[in-house]
Amino acid sequence: MLIGFKKVPPTTFVMHYENGVLKRSGAGLSFFYFPAISSIVELPLSSSDVPFAFQESTIDFQEVTLQGQLTYRVSDPERLSRMLNYTVNSNGEFVSEDPDLVSVRLINVTQTAARSVIRAMTLPEVLIANERIVEAVLASVQSASLVTMLGLEVLGLTVAYIRPTPEMSRALEADAREAIQRKSDQAIYLRRNAAVEEERRIMESELNTEIAVETKKRQIAETKIAAEIAVEEQRTKLIDKRVENDKKNADSSAYSIEKNLAPFRNADWKTLMAIGASQGSDPRFALSLAFQELAENAGKIGTLSLTPDLLSALMDNGHGERNGTR
Repeated sequence: MLIGFKKVPPTTFVMHYENGVLKRSGAGLSFFYFPAISSIVELPLSSSDVPFAFQESTIDFQEVTLQGQLTYRVSDPERLSRMLNYTVNSNGEFVSEDPDLVSVRLINVTQTAARSVIRAMTLPEVLIANERIVEAVLASVQSASLVTMLGLEVLGLTVAYIRPTPEMSRALEADAREAIQRKSDQAIYLRRNAAVEEERRIMESELNTEIAVETKKRQIAETKIAAEIAVEEQRTKLIDKRVENDKKNADSSAYSIEKNLAPFRNADWKTLMAIGASQGSDPRFALSLAFQELAENAGKIGTLSLTPDLLSALMDNGHGERNGTR
């Protein structure tokens, strides 16, 4: 074949050399060339993913496995073409294994950056610090001198998982189960404690209600007793007042009688008898005074005869008076 034709897509940067002199370069070019004196270099401009998986040790000497991928693209193809051989043959195949070295070197840079981050953390910290590890490793890889020298741009880094060894994973799972069980027991204890506390508050409320009811009953009883005491005090005052009034009435009556009898206090009974007879008193009163006089002079009387007629007259007189007759 004396003349060849080359056409590349826009995502491929092509460089055409004739006898070691660069004739043309650019992305998405198409041209004719003489294969005998030409060299064609093709560099992919599209982004590429580089998967990785490696083991590192934490600060507490525990191994962890990181698995993820790195995304990059060629930002300076001419620089990369000077660092690695991207020459292709007439079939479009790379004539060397240099293009594969890009992924290897990027993985090495990524592992070095991850090692510096992971070795400063303990195993529990590593297992929960995925985002922090990704941010630190990505920043370190993007600023790595090797990446700049190759004319590459690191677009992103993802870590699918960070796993400890199976033995440590089972130990951590056991610890996690125990912690969860302790939390469950604590929750049960708190729930029971809350139920007991709620029951205590209910019982306390019931007791307070009973105390309030009994206090009200006692207040009512005390009020009734106070009312009865007040009534009794009023009654006592009334009785005292009545006694005082009766006493005053009795004193008044005694004073009146005393004053009325004062003129007769030293009078002779005969005089009283004469006053009574003059005022038309009861004949029996006169007769009784006569018998009293006889009794006083009994020593001077020899014989006293009381006839039945006299007694009958006295009795008839008394009977008639009782019947309202004279």
